[in-house]
Amino acid sequence: MSILEMKVPSPGESITEVEIAMWLVQDGDYVEKDQPIAEVDSDKATLELPAEQSGIITLKAEEGEVVQVGQVVCLIDMDAAKPEGAAVPAAEQPKEEPKAEVKKEEPAPAKVEAAKTESYASQSPSPAAKKILDEKGINASQVTGTGRDGRITKDDAVTASVPAMGSAPAGGNRAQTTTKLSVLRRKLAARLVSVKNETAMLTTFNEVDMSEIFRIRKQYKEEFAAKHGVGLGFMSFFTKAVTRALKLFPDVNASIDGDFKINYDFADISIAVSGPKGLMVPVLRNAENMTLRGVEANIKDLATKVRDGKITVDEMTGGTFTITNGGVFGSMLSTPIINPPQSAILGMHNIIERPVAVKGQVVIRPMMYVAMSYDHRIIDGRESVGFLVAVKEALDNPVEFLMDGDERKALEL
Repeated sequence: MSILEMKVPSPGESITEVEIAMWLVQDGDYVEKDQPIAEVDSDKATLELPAEQSGIITLKAEEGEVVQVGQVVCLIDMDAAKPEGAAVPAAEQPKEEPKAEVKKEEPAPAKVEAAKTESYASQSPSPAAKKILDEKGINASQVTGTGRDGRITKDDAVTASVPAMGSAPAGGNRAQTTTKLSVLRRKLAARLVSVKNETAMLTTFNEVDMSEIFRIRKQYKEEFAAKHGVGLGFMSFFTKAVTRALKLFPDVNASIDGDFKINYDFADISIAVSGPKGLMVPVLRNAENMTLRGVEANIKDLATKVRDGKITVDEMTGGTFTITNGGVFGSMLSTPIINPPQSAILGMHNIIERPVAVKGQVVIRPMMYVAMSYDHRIIDGRESVGFLVAVKEALDNPVEFLMDGDERKALEL
């Protein structure tokens, strides 16, 4: 018998453990080579684990279990023949039960009882969970399972609490749900706390008049999209404004390594993107060399990968400066948190038409507040304020500062 031991591959440098977020197959199923069999969470991304060979699979790790890179998580019997006809994979067997009951014309009460039995089985605790619940004196029916098919895991039992004495207020909903945080979310939480504790983080603010960018997008958006296949968004202007400012203030494009400062001659811009698993920050490599079209095309490609769950760890590793856009969710003003080991981050916000003074006259303009958080250990107030002013002047006057006076050439039209 040829048995393949499938081990957890390394998702990327510095990652030593992952969490089995979800098994996509059941124990005893026949799997095909390269078929996704599990989703695993690392501290940077959620990735699919493909079957290395075809055969009958035996699971060796539970959902929610943290496993080390290189640990065996399942076995594949490569000598097993692919089931045909009556040999239905385990995952499909429950679907056949109702049909069998209908053919036998069993009475309705028997069907109800069968359904109830199946429900109880799916919510039954694991042996370890049952022991903990018994020690706490908690009935399994009072606990919501987060494992496969609603099974109560050890973590569910550990976090379960004894119901409070007394009755709930009339008409009040007293339900609550306890869900274990993913490895990605736990690592993010720890990282954000460490940033607050280990950096001298300050934030400076300014505002941008978006009138010229609005005009350019309105005038050229259809022609730009027709020629390049991507939309002309705000992010390309902000990215180019940032790469320009980083050249003027190189200490903003730096990081601290112990007693040393590392300055980068390139601008790898991390773009915060909201995905199904939370906030991801894919990186635009050498954004200083990209055109407006190049920025838009690369952002579209990375954002699609994030939302489809196909982003790789390498595509999110590195970055010398981050841009985050809370404005898409309606944020008017916020204090973004630095993405370590970077030393600064730019926060965009929503665009609101409001009255401003221009050459002694009150006019209505589309305005956006921008915020830059920075590590004061490496960036002084002069550099931080100067950097944000440089970003502002480029966005207020994009034709002059970002397009060299030629809009159509800069847009490659």
